[in-house]
Amino acid sequence: MNSAAAHNSDAVRHLYVHFPFCARICPYCAFYKTRGNSADFAAFCDALAIEAKYAAERISLKLETIFWGGGTPTVLSTEQLASLLRLFAQTFDLRRVSEWTIEANPGSVSAKKAAVLRHGGITRISLGIQSWEDDLLYLLGREHNARQAEESFRIFREAGFENIGIDLMFALPGQTEAQWRASLERTIVLEPEHISTYCLTYEEDTEFLARFERGEFHAEDDTEARFFQIAMSMLETAGYKHYEISNYARPGFYSRHNEAYWRGADYIGLGPSAFSTRGNERWQNIEDHREYARRLSAGESPTASIEKLTRAMKRAEQIALGLRSYHGVPANLVAASNTNDLVEAGFVAYRNGRVVLTHAGKLVADSVAEELL
Repeated sequence: MNSAAAHNSDAVRHLYVHFPFCARICPYCAFYKTRGNSADFAAFCDALAIEAKYAAERISLKLETIFWGGGTPTVLSTEQLASLLRLFAQTFDLRRVSEWTIEANPGSVSAKKAAVLRHGGITRISLGIQSWEDDLLYLLGREHNARQAEESFRIFREAGFENIGIDLMFALPGQTEAQWRASLERTIVLEPEHISTYCLTYEEDTEFLARFERGEFHAEDDTEARFFQIAMSMLETAGYKHYEISNYARPGFYSRHNEAYWRGADYIGLGPSAFSTRGNERWQNIEDHREYARRLSAGESPTASIEKLTRAMKRAEQIALGLRSYHGVPANLVAASNTNDLVEAGFVAYRNGRVVLTHAGKLVADSVAEELL
């Protein structure tokens, strides 16, 4: 099996695994996902085992973070998850791993599954609640209701997890300001260590985009900005640090894995559709779980495409991603004239030799990044 990563000797410290299966397909989601069946689940687990062992043998790894995302990893059975956890413990050197995250949906959580995850090495839960309003959950195509969402959070707490994040969405069709405030308040009461708030975007190849183009849904910049300001105010008042545009955390609970992405660290991705970046090379696995499984079982590479990253491309990514973080970007990476204009306009500030977004700048982060490119 050939791989784009085989010739680079620098150790990689971050690993992502994409689980492509969901119990239900959400109409707003653009990530690669499918419902699958028991045979698909089993074939995926077998293929992932092959790819994991191949990565461990051929790539220099000193893993510090692991992230199991999707899709919905917890849609797999308790036994399948336990088997994959054992596989990772046997395949990779996990002694340096300080954070191992799994994404979970409330509809696929049980006390037994939570216990298996806890004892298997998972240290951090990213719980996709999205809303505490049952009518909005129905609109989003979620399989859970608000009661199940809170029960799932408590199941993970009772299993011993001390690092739980809750994901929420805002600017949803029909969502009121009162509903958004109530969702934030209910989340704060639970005292999770981490909270992510994502503004709904209408992505290509989704049902929501089709409905948006038909005029059924509308996006209003003023509404999005107001909801974003509400989140910043309420969560910062509650003691959460706004450490990235969409992410807030208690001190010591920033997502180390995601911070690695934002600062441009190398990472390896396993699973169908997963990306990897190493040095000046980026590659992606095929976006087809059955072909992914077939290739690996046949000793073939799952890689579908490889991209060479130029210095200009890496600089653009460093600015776009770094600016979203509270770390900002090195001042010498951007033109002083453009930066000074943005400082005067109140969108960025200089701090310890770096350029960081101000409160006003966070509201127009993408536009500020474009000016600095």
